[in-house]
Amino acid sequence: MSLQFIKHSKSLFAVLFGFWVLSAQAQIKWDLASAYPVSNFHTENLQQLAADVEKATGGSLKIVVHPNGSLFPANGIKRAVQTGQAQMGEVLISVLANENPIFGVDSIPFLATSYKDSEKLWKLSKNATESALQKQGLKVVYAVPWPPQGLYSKNPINSGADMKGLKWRAYNPATSKIAELVGAQPVTVQVADLAQAMATGTINSMMTSGATGVDIKAWESLKYYYEVDAWLPKNILMINQKAFDSLDKPTQTALLKACAEAEKRGTKVSEEKTKLYNETLAKNGMLVQKPSTQLKNDLDRVGRIMVAEWIRSAGDEGQKIIEDFKK
Repeated sequence: MSLQFIKHSKSLFAVLFGFWVLSAQAQIKWDLASAYPVSNFHTENLQQLAADVEKATGGSLKIVVHPNGSLFPANGIKRAVQTGQAQMGEVLISVLANENPIFGVDSIPFLATSYKDSEKLWKLSKNATESALQKQGLKVVYAVPWPPQGLYSKNPINSGADMKGLKWRAYNPATSKIAELVGAQPVTVQVADLAQAMATGTINSMMTSGATGVDIKAWESLKYYYEVDAWLPKNILMINQKAFDSLDKPTQTALLKACAEAEKRGTKVSEEKTKLYNETLAKNGMLVQKPSTQLKNDLDRVGRIMVAEWIRSAGDEGQKIIEDFKK
């Protein structure tokens, strides 16, 4: 082997090694914290988003999705993103309603009960939501609704009176308030602990979507599901603003484009799967039915009380959102 060939080989190796080092250094890795199971449509949407971003950026930005509260529990995700412990996080916006009532507008019972109304309400409250989170160093990049919230119970519920004394799963201020108004006992349970809470009898009723019911196999502990279509809560995806600002412009553009596509995709899947989720509950033995007239009237009364209370807490800004929504 000639000396010239050896020198050439070493030079080539040095160039290739240097390129590898630069490529490795150029890749940015972000953590995305989520509270929901791998099989949940929200998590699947996030996984697709991560794949789209990696492809669009040529691998320079890699997003690692951590589902089912494995990186941070549901109630700790916002804080983790705010402090930079995770660069991205998906949260149910209404769990933050205690810090700002605007975050709970989508969970006012029987206000926006369809996908069309949910979209209208989000458009009216989006700027206020984004502004409030921006002040905390958080950038909102999408919002995807859950299917309409239904009423689950171990025993039949024919009126609001039948809800008195129930051990009611609460996961945000709105669900806690419903318990108070109907005389149920609120028990705070995050989604990762929900199946166990039902199995042990910690709760025997809740209001959540068909998607969550399927995820946790609600039929193993509960018998009745009423399609009350109470509201369509939204998950929002947020980014630590400093982390976003550290990206170059092409990467920022690719990320925001992928997020916009994920918002459309997630909303479409949510709506398309609503009927399937309810059918799955029925196929597994749950009695899926419409609420009685009395139950519907009693729940509508709860909704009217909560709309009025929300407006009082949200002030003029909240009053305008509700007035514009009802136009």
